[in-house]
Amino acid sequence: MAATAASSFSAAAAAAARRSSPSHLRLLARRHLPFSSTVSFSAAAPPAAAASFGWEDALRVAADDRRGDESDLSGYFRKVDTCNRGMDKKGEFVEFMVEDQVVGYIHQGFVEHLRDFRDVFTIASGSNGNNNVEHVTLHSSLRTPDERTNAVGSVIRSLGDLIPGIRNEAYGVHMNGYVEKESQKFLWIAKRSDTKQTFPGMLDHLVAGGLPYGISCEENVIKECEEEAGIPRSISSNATSVGAISYMDIEGFRYKRDVLFCYDLKLPPDFVPNNEDGEVDSFRLIPIPHAANIIRRTHFFKPNCNLVIIDFLFRHGLPWLPKAAAKLEER
Repeated sequence: MAATAASSFSAAAAAAARRSSPSHLRLLARRHLPFSSTVSFSAAAPPAAAASFGWEDALRVAADDRRGDESDLSGYFRKVDTCNRGMDKKGEFVEFMVEDQVVGYIHQGFVEHLRDFRDVFTIASGSNGNNNVEHVTLHSSLRTPDERTNAVGSVIRSLGDLIPGIRNEAYGVHMNGYVEKESQKFLWIAKRSDTKQTFPGMLDHLVAGGLPYGISCEENVIKECEEEAGIPRSISSNATSVGAISYMDIEGFRYKRDVLFCYDLKLPPDFVPNNEDGEVDSFRLIPIPHAANIIRRTHFFKPNCNLVIIDFLFRHGLPWLPKAAAKLEER
């Protein structure tokens, strides 16, 4: 017990020394993290500036039918590219492996901060005599999920401000809430609160949220429906799973491999959402072609919401989509 305590103390002390070192300061200076990592602990990150547009701006762009750009797909392609940035930087990262499975990637510059925690991480260097890191694994003494989670959690807390914005969730659930009236489909759109830590003031799904450990996607959708839009279980339990969307985004020292589990929910025509958790400023019900215009012409939506709504557009068959599908296959 005393040896373990001494080891933990020395590791924490070494980590503290690293955080005050010039290399640590350079790491912080190079990193730009506009939204959170997906590790299972909580810490604060600096809030982003609120979006500068309002509903009037969004609805004006949405309803502008004079442009004749309905079949122009470049706006959709740009949104896909936005969520898949930085692939040219992939070589700066090394594999993080658990039981011979790649579970993530760690920036080479960040690996140096893990060397202080030899009882948690094993850092494998090249076999040809150089010091290049090949991959990082968990120490062989950590055998169970709980042991691994607790050990990594202790490291995260020790590293402090090197890893801002940690949340108790990974991946996400996104739900398209729509209605049908007079043979036309409409999509409920949310505008995020200006006080949200990430993407404040931007457009969002009616319901979306991170997926915490220990809860199923279906139950999480039902929970988020109540919290974010005031949708009772009697309605939200009808949400339909329609698949998943994945993307990879590299920015600075962060390599985000995200998976969004997608749902559709057809709502009663007279339903009006009501936010319960303070994370949404307001809602609007707009024709689906107008939502497509906002995605194609602006950057008003939270970036990964674009992907889920584009998928919705394909599945619900707007007239110009066969042409879009053919071009996507060409890419």
